[in-house]
Amino acid sequence: MLYSYMIRQTAYLLTLTAMLASCQEAPHADKAKVSEAKTVKVGEGHAYLADTATSIIGWIGTKPTGKHHGILKVHSGVIYIKDTTITAAEFVIDMHTLQNVDLASDTAMKNKLESELKGPLFFDTGKFPIASFEMTAIEPFKPTLDEDVTLKDATHRIQGNFTIRGVTKNISFPAVINITSGKVTAEASFNIDRTLWGINYRADKSLQDKLINSQVNISFSITAIR
Repeated sequence: MLYSYMIRQTAYLLTLTAMLASCQEAPHADKAKVSEAKTVKVGEGHAYLADTATSIIGWIGTKPTGKHHGILKVHSGVIYIKDTTITAAEFVIDMHTLQNVDLASDTAMKNKLESELKGPLFFDTGKFPIASFEMTAIEPFKPTLDEDVTLKDATHRIQGNFTIRGVTKNISFPAVINITSGKVTAEASFNIDRTLWGINYRADKSLQDKLINSQVNISFSITAIR
């Protein structure tokens, strides 16, 4: 009887541990490679302007007790194309537009979370009202032998300087890009470590249930029109 009880308790603890561990993990997505800022490419060719009405930046943050997700709006952006090749791209994100989506039915909690994320402990939108991405390189996507790619239909690998809260790092990630007559679409989903941009609040794993995962999922769906 005692042995059976111990087996059940061990199984319970293992299940609970697995559940907590899974809650702490960012969504399964490609991990962006991060390095120091690089020289931005100069645009050549025709300019395609971002459709700010339809272009969306998504975010997902996780913690042991669950997760939250939401969106940000693109303030402006341009993609330069010469023949059928992207030569440069840059986007400005309006951090004041940060919204939570999953708490839509709980206005008080939604407002509290949005206020915290916009406050000095996170993005400090009062001091840093915009984030930006400036492309530094682009190439056809060819995964390396040791690379586990989530975005299976990726067409390109993009590199660019990503600036958040006044800190600029170069990130590299796979993306799906389609170029048609007068229109460009780009989509990607990847995880980044927020602490590399100085956003360290509650990132210490010793905080246990008060932990907020340092890995954050960023996704985007961009449409640009000539």
